[in-house]
Order: sequence, then structure tokens, then C-alpha cells
Amino acid sequence: MTLLRITVFSLAIMFAFTIFANILPQVQSDPPQTEEIDESSLDVAGQIAWGRRLFEGQGTCTLCHNNLGRAPDLLELDLAATLPERIADQRYAGAAAGLSGAAAIEIYLRESMIDPSAFVVDGFGKKGTNDTESPMPRVDAAPISLSATETDALIGFLQDLAGFEVTVALPSAADAVESANVEETPSEDVWPLTSAEDIIANLGCAGCHDLFGSGADIGPDLAETVQQMQRHQLRAAIIDPNAEIADGYEADFMPPDYAEQMWASELELVVDYLIALGAGEAVQ
Repeated sequence: MTLLRITVFSLAIMFAFTIFANILPQVQSDPPQTEEIDESSLDVAGQIAWGRRLFEGQGTCTLCHNNLGRAPDLLELDLAATLPERIADQRYAGAAAGLSGAAAIEIYLRESMIDPSAFVVDGFGKKGTNDTESPMPRVDAAPISLSATETDALIGFLQDLAGFEVTVALPSAADAVESANVEETPSEDVWPLTSAEDIIANLGCAGCHDLFGSGADIGPDLAETVQQMQRHQLRAAIIDPNAEIADGYEADFMPPDYAEQMWASELELVVDYLIALGAGEAVQ
């Protein structure tokens, strides 16, 4: 009888945990796939299409360049008129100054991506810098880390969007080989990342929060904010960022679909990192 009672009790406990686990909100284990491109076979139309996908995806451009006012809404602006106006602005002293046409637009766009603070549009600078410093991270450095050919594709997309001739060169076979040597090609089976730093870089968190020296101030200072939060609150803030908004910030700034981009184990690693950050035990 004792063995029977233990068996029944064990089964009841397992059943109870199963019910409880299914009641909790589930984090989807559906991490984003990295797009593989045969760069050497691209034509101009393919390069433009690739640039658009980068703009909306890996480049994380739409996190700021949207209708929320954090940065100019590039998809809605009349870029044919706006880009030449930027170059003609009296404050602009960059590499495209005094130039015109599609080639000047390429120079200006590349400069704005590689050296965003070279020229900051009025009203879009970091707080307290009088529009002399941009909050935008370099696209060729972490957390965005676009390759040279990816940057060209993004420029080509924006040139085409503005109605200008695409002047960036198409990738050559040598470019494709060099890019493949720099960037490891992911396997078909994408496994969870095992480092909070890698997860944070993959999600582009440092583009809005001041992490790893990015200096970003679009989002709250996490080292300070997380000190007031418990583990379940941190987890909820990542999965449903609009449920509770920090003072001084607006809703809809943080992507609401991180639960669809992360494995459950990745979420817990990020939460662990944030707890250590709030305790002063993690590198910011």
C-alpha cells in the first residue's frame, strides 16, 4: 500500500506541474533565421530587394526610422527632395558637400551609416548634445554589424526609394568569398545562444539601451531600472514591453515580438544578465 500511495502521489505531482506549465504564457522557440545570399549572382533589382530586407530586418532600421518620431521616417519622407536638402544644409560639412546627383546621395548615405554623428538632422540628436551627436549606432559595428556588401545593398535600396540611379557596385565573386570568410554561415539547425552578451547583440538591444559602451539613450538606463524589478517583472518586460512603460518613455518603442525571436533558455540568460547588471556584477 505504501508503494501504491507513493506512486499515486508522484503521478499527481507530475500532473499538477504539467497543468501549471501549460497555464503559464509560453515563449516561442522560433529564433530568426539569418538570410543566406549568393552575392556573386545579384543583379541591381536583387540588390535593391536585399537592401529592403536588411532595412526591415537585420539592419534594425525600422526600430527608429518609423512614425514614432525617434528618427526621420525614411519610408514616408520625400527622399528625392529631402536628401539633396540635407547635403545643401549649411551645417553639413561632410564628404558630399558641394556635390549633387546620385553619386553624392551614395556618399551621403554611406557617411550617415558609418559615421552617423558627421551630420545630425535638427531635432534628432542625443539629448543634451544640441544635435551634434547622433543616437544611431554605426551599421558596420556591433550590435548591427553589416558587412560592406550589405551596407551597399542598403544604400542601393534607399537610392532607388528616392528615385535616384543606384550607383553602388554589385558584389563580385571576390566580395562574396571575402564576406563568407568574415561571417560564419549558420547551420540549418539554429540552436539557442548560450551567452547573454551574444543574445543581446543578436537582438540589437544596445541600439536603444546603453550597453557595452554603445551610449544609446533611446531606452531606459537598464543598470538603474532593473534594480527595482524582480525576475518575473524583467521576464514580462521583455515578452510584453508595452504592459508597463518606464517614466519618460513612450509605448511601442521596444519590439513586441521578442518572445517569437528567442528560445526560452535565451530569455532566462538575458534575465540573469539583467539581474547581475542591476547588482553591479555584469559588464554594461
